[in-house]
Amino acid sequence: MEIVIPYSPRPLQAALHAEMQRKRWGVIVSHRRFGKTVWAINHILRDCIMSPHPRPRYAYMAPTFRQAKSVAWDYLKEFAGKIPGVTFHETELRCDLPTGGRISLLGAENYESLRGLYLMGCVMDEYASISETVFPEILRPALSDHKGWCCMIGTPAGHNAFFDLYEKASVDDDWLCVVNKASETGILDQEELAAAKTMMSENQYAQEFECSWTANVAGSIYGKELEAAQTEGRVCNVPYDPAHKVDTFFDLGIGDSTSVWFTQTVGRAIHVIDFYEARNEGLPHYCKMLTDRRYVYGDHHAPHDIEVRELGSGKSRREVAWDLGLNFRVVPKLPIEDGIHAAQMLIPRCYFDREKTKDGLEALRQYHRAYSEKTRSFRASPVHDWSSHSADSFRYLAVGLRQPRDHQRVPQQQAVMEYNPFAA
Repeated sequence: MEIVIPYSPRPLQAALHAEMQRKRWGVIVSHRRFGKTVWAINHILRDCIMSPHPRPRYAYMAPTFRQAKSVAWDYLKEFAGKIPGVTFHETELRCDLPTGGRISLLGAENYESLRGLYLMGCVMDEYASISETVFPEILRPALSDHKGWCCMIGTPAGHNAFFDLYEKASVDDDWLCVVNKASETGILDQEELAAAKTMMSENQYAQEFECSWTANVAGSIYGKELEAAQTEGRVCNVPYDPAHKVDTFFDLGIGDSTSVWFTQTVGRAIHVIDFYEARNEGLPHYCKMLTDRRYVYGDHHAPHDIEVRELGSGKSRREVAWDLGLNFRVVPKLPIEDGIHAAQMLIPRCYFDREKTKDGLEALRQYHRAYSEKTRSFRASPVHDWSSHSADSFRYLAVGLRQPRDHQRVPQQQAVMEYNPFAA
């Protein structure tokens, strides 16, 4: 029997069909109106028809059962309705094919009721709105018997399980990872995009049409720079290089958190290889932490308040650290805005280790200015919250690296003349 599905994929959709056939797992990040759901339904339908299994089972999952019905059910009936002998079960949102195959539309809100399924393939739509336990606990085991495939699709909604999955897929050859931005696909014309910009905030437009992971953090200070680092592949595996010394940059706190960034300067590039943060710990703890990491260290940097003397002992924390074998260089005191500007200028030179600096990077992404509804503008001072300490120590990193060091200066040598023109 020859079955013709009334579907003509766009070039980008056709490319995704071809690429996903070669991969078992996929993450597709696409702008609104790209055609993600149409692509998903037709990819499932074709695979179900072509499956050699006598009773193939496939699923499309949305965040809720009602959303699956309103978004995908009509598409499934439209594209599968031309197949002779097909039957649709409206109540269950199920399509039974004459080949013995079955396609079910599922909602993730009551995922416990889905245990025990077996599947050959599945698409999870709007993955950012689905509980992160659904895939590893429900769908991944359901795909094991027949080594089925799964593709997560959606539009970014901040840093959540979808972002973590995107980061994993972007460096794993076993995963398909695709990002489709409205400015690059050409699906929506420039007139429509311009009209959308006038009715949406900059962050809303960046998230919904340009697939920005940080746009939902209003007033983000380093969001654009870190977005560029992610896109350019500078958030990756950055191993420790024993040929270069490791510099550290501290933001010291007692009641608050103490944050430490670890860097290696390789040419003009800054390799940010590690990050550490702890709370309610004294200097001996951080000395031990440095020793345990077994790096070969260069300079340790701390802010100017390390020079403040304590009333009880009469010693500064810098002197206490010296007694413990830790010699700090004091980072010059600059206005916060100057330090932030220095950090923004430094990030394009930085390569961040994905795993070891993950917590620090998340803090930098969440570091933001508060919005004032009264003045309808962002306040000048950043919000002081859990992300501040990591951001402060990174600011000290940027300011400290700007200072020239004696051992980095090119040795100067006086010219030696071969003759003396003033000789008699």
